Amino acid sequence: MITREEAFKLLKRYNKDPFHIQHALTVEAVMKWYAKELGYAEEAEYWGIVGLLHDIDFELYPEEHCLKAPELLREGGVGEDIIHAVCSHGYGITVGCGVTIDVEPIHEMEKVLFAADELTGLIWAAALMRPSRSTKDMELKSLKKKYKSKGFAAGCSREVIERGAEQLGWELNRLLEMTLQAMADSEDLISEEMSVVA
Repeated sequence: MITREEAFKLLKRYNKDPFHIQHALTVEAVMKWYAKELGYAEEAEYWGIVGLLHDIDFELYPEEHCLKAPELLREGGVGEDIIHAVCSHGYGITVGCGVTIDVEPIHEMEKVLFAADELTGLIWAAALMRPSRSTKDMELKSLKKKYKSKGFAAGCSREVIERGAEQLGWELNRLLEMTLQAMADSEDLISEEMSVVA
């Protein structure tokens, strides 16, 4: 399996924008947190690598998101299991070039990625509105208020987030609460990594 160091190097080959790198690190940390929380602690590194690489093609090929990824990942020596997981987070979504992604999330890890990816963007947008600019002091009720406001972080699809919760068989509240906790627990680590990247 590709190491974390190799995965990060591969990510940075195609992603230069600090915003995209921070998102990748956030989803990696959230995935590792979920792995431990859901009883897959021995696979936490693997879940993290999937999270780190999930948007590998987004910066350069936004119109072909999840379609270009397999090629970039295979070139980087990434296994088919990770490629499937990465592509499955676009399931049912029609990308810019008009193709609807048909790779279905099967493993619980893939369903978590599908559910949490979009949500991390919304949570981070909510955090940036706070005086602390942090998730660490954000309460669930404050997040729910932002979530319900249609105009807030309109680019983060509520439909995708809700479909993700449904695929996991979870109440939306559980997904919101756990993902917020995962981000709060990992925020310092991500800031530390970003200070080295920048």
